This record gives sequence, C-alpha cells and structure tokens, in this order.
Amino acid sequence: MFCQATGLGGTVKHGSETVAQMKPVEDRELEIRFSADTAASMRWNFRPRQSAIKLVPGETALAFYTARNPTDQPIIGISTYNVVPFEAGQYFNKIQCFCFEEQRLEPNEEVDMPVFFFIDPEFAEDPAMYKVDAITLSYTFFEAKDGLRLPLPGYS
Repeated sequence: MFCQATGLGGTVKHGSETVAQMKPVEDRELEIRFSADTAASMRWNFRPRQSAIKLVPGETALAFYTARNPTDQPIIGISTYNVVPFEAGQYFNKIQCFCFEEQRLEPNEEVDMPVFFFIDPEFAEDPAMYKVDAITLSYTFFEAKDGLRLPLPGYS
C-alpha cells in the first residue's frame, strides 16, 4: 500500500482529480510500451492490443489488453502491474484499470480490458527522468484462488 501511495518500487499512482488542470508538455515525447504475462498456473491467453504508443506528459491515453480463456471451465483471474524504469512509477497515473480486481472469464470467452492513464507533467521537470524516453507498463495475471495472496508491486 505504501508503494501504491508513493509510486515507489515502480508502482503507479491512481488519479483523476488533476486531469482537468493538466497542461501537456509538448516538447517531451515519450514511448509507453505494454507488456503482458501470466503466472505459470494461469491458463488464460493475455496480451496487450498495442505494443506501444507515443504521448507527452500531461496527455491522457487509452490502451487495451486482451484476455482469453481457452479452457472449457470458468476461470477467475486477478492482475498485478509494474512500471519500468521503477523511478518513473511515481509519475505514471492510472485513471481506470483492471488491476487488483477479479475478472471472471467463461469458457472460450475473450474480453478487452482498458487502461486509461497519463504521465504527470512533473515528469518533465525531474532531472532523474531527463534521459528516460520510454516507459514500460507490465501486467501479470494470476488465477484467483481461495487464500491466494498477490505479491505487492515492487516487492518479491
């Protein structure tokens, strides 16, 4: 929870309250890359719909991930996420996402899951981010089971 609140360990912050007042930093283009994985026991197919998008800090963006249950049984999944480089996590703000919420897919069902986000304009002012021109958002899906405890982002 500490990492989610502070952005430490590559954990993104959730925020929609600042979107209306944001001013895009037009001269600081970034490439946001998307990655998807599943835990060894998870039987879903999971992938990003786009490999990357370009945006500037202060601009909102919408990306999609696709999950498919190829089995003949319903499966409930839950995802965690991370941002690389880790230091950029404090500037990566998700307005809407599917992480940490159970997703139930029926047999052979396929769904698109949105991620609505922005990079805080303060990213462009941070000297530690000066050479960062690409950020990767990565999700991992696990099968939700009774007693399953997900790892906290940024911790092993």
